[in-house]
Amino acid sequence: MKNSSLNVVILAAGAGKRMRSEVPKVLHPLAGKAMLAHVLDTARGLGAQKICVVVGHGGDAVRAAFPAPDIDWADQSPQLGTGHALLQALPHIDPAAPTLVLYGDVPLTRDATLHRLIEAAGQSNLALLTAQVLNPHGYGRIVRIDGQVKRIVEEKDADDAERAIGEINTGMLVAPAAALARWLTGLGNQNAQGEYYLTDIVALAVSEGCKVVTAHPGAAWETDGVNNKAQLAQLERVYQRNIAEALLEAGTTLADPARIDVRGELTCEADVFIDVGCVFEGKVSVGAGTTLSANCVLKNCTIGAGVLVKPFCHIEDAVVGANSIIGPYARLRPGTKLGNEVHIGNFCEIKNSDIASGSKVNHLSYIGDTSMGSRVNIGAGTITCNYDGANKFRTVIEDDVFIGSDTQLVAPVTVGRGATLGAGTTLTKDAPADQLTVSRAKQISMASWKRPQKIKKD
Repeated sequence: MKNSSLNVVILAAGAGKRMRSEVPKVLHPLAGKAMLAHVLDTARGLGAQKICVVVGHGGDAVRAAFPAPDIDWADQSPQLGTGHALLQALPHIDPAAPTLVLYGDVPLTRDATLHRLIEAAGQSNLALLTAQVLNPHGYGRIVRIDGQVKRIVEEKDADDAERAIGEINTGMLVAPAAALARWLTGLGNQNAQGEYYLTDIVALAVSEGCKVVTAHPGAAWETDGVNNKAQLAQLERVYQRNIAEALLEAGTTLADPARIDVRGELTCEADVFIDVGCVFEGKVSVGAGTTLSANCVLKNCTIGAGVLVKPFCHIEDAVVGANSIIGPYARLRPGTKLGNEVHIGNFCEIKNSDIASGSKVNHLSYIGDTSMGSRVNIGAGTITCNYDGANKFRTVIEDDVFIGSDTQLVAPVTVGRGATLGAGTTLTKDAPADQLTVSRAKQISMASWKRPQKIKKD
């Protein structure tokens, strides 16, 4: 639902030189998606009426990464400071609504914190998100007189007394849009950086008699920004720790909460066990009583109740039925749908196939573009030959089929209900139901044959 009384401006124009990368800083991923994507999700969660992103360095790449119609874009070129950046957004915001300022490289601010900031601002106050820190070095300091905020002084412009202040500016604020426009046009750049500081609007607001209020984050990491790869890695761990704690609180057992990576949305029912090194991407749902063993990767999949996924399995865009056993070293590719109590064993690959309840593909097999019935047994080394180099064809294996080891099924082909294929068969025609089908070269032994011998070199 749109909030008809809120603009959000996201400042994302910085070059990010300390990232040592050609990729714009705000596009570097945290938990599998760009930092800017996290901030945009936050803005949308607040129900913003208008969202404007200010870009500069790598602006074309940033725009291309987010083609959503609910984003307005503003360019800052050259980059002359945060006040100058916000000035570029003014044509894109509703002058009658409060404006929330966020940053594209501060990805983990929670909705609850921003709601407190918005409530503090109301329709007429200037609200600053501030924090008390033990080491304020590098941050702008909040200067108060008789408890009231009077101005913000940047580190490079502060004197010794001001540097001793422990309350710092996070940069996030909410201001009345009309007043904000007036303050921004009145900024100067008489400072150590020669830039137009957004923080200078505080003194201008005070001089006009505008009330300046503050709100505070629930956790210090909510306002941590990213300037280099080390800080990005630190926030990654914060994000993953928060996810792990939420899973534990909901009843999921984690072998080690420090060794799980969720890069999307993971939901688990009761009594799920997740071993170390598992990675979850996209949207993953896991049923009650399921065990996910070590070092598995699951992406956009649904795992039923009571499933055992053994180590080193990859499951993507697939559905696994209840009480199935997968792996170890199995790969379920997109389009795979397994019924209940299906066994997919070591070094097996399943792609775009339906496998009904009670069937087994246990060893070293590839099943692609296949419709498989119930209670089918696939022998080791079986391959469905579904691709002729230009087109894909489907294989149908009906209920209660037994397929011997080292069998090739050349699609399109159907194996009838209850049929048996002898080991080593290459099936190029349909196999009748309830019959044994074998296609092998005749076995011969050559008594006069001699194995070639290596010629010894002098």
